[in-house]
Amino acid sequence: MPPSAPPPRPRGRPALPEEDLRGKVVQAATQILLSQGYAAATMEAVARQANVAKKTVYRFAANREELIALILRDWTAPFPLAFEAEAADAGAALRVLEDSLILIAGRVLTAEAVGLFRLLVNDLPEREAVLEIYTAAGIDRSRALLAGWLSRHRARGVITCPDPALAADLILSMVIAEPLRQIAIRLTPPQPEWDIRPRVQAALSLLRLTAGAAP
Repeated sequence: MPPSAPPPRPRGRPALPEEDLRGKVVQAATQILLSQGYAAATMEAVARQANVAKKTVYRFAANREELIALILRDWTAPFPLAFEAEAADAGAALRVLEDSLILIAGRVLTAEAVGLFRLLVNDLPEREAVLEIYTAAGIDRSRALLAGWLSRHRARGVITCPDPALAADLILSMVIAEPLRQIAIRLTPPQPEWDIRPRVQAALSLLRLTAGAAP
């Protein structure tokens, strides 16, 4: 009896996993935005840069504004995990906060992230809509995660924090907003070219987020 024929080989390149395709789209959109500007970041241009079909780009974003949201969500993806850590006492709480804030700074104060910020604060045709996306996907997400973490630890008596939402806003203003401004106008180099930990520690010290501290 003759041996059976081997199964036919699949034609074309093997399909990439969905996460790899998403990464290619994010990388392509970021490169075009930073090197060519907002107007050049069309869905067709992103597809060409990523070497994927245009319908693949549309799987992840419906338009240019959603591409920006996709980039921001990619940068902030590690933040929820950082704020899942639970601290048993005030000292551990401060260490978790330091590490979490340094993680945030390491994602949103890079040359790429600040470059996107510079682009978005310019006079774009869709400036208000784009800035709303930037705020929701970046600033508001970070603030909500930090406020939730502070609230949980206040409820357990680990830290004293009369207003977690206000504290989160103040912490991020001191640790992120001012360095972002300085980097954007080129007074300070982007991360990771300098050590942000002393600034984080100073911000937490000013807010006195320790068990037993006076409100």
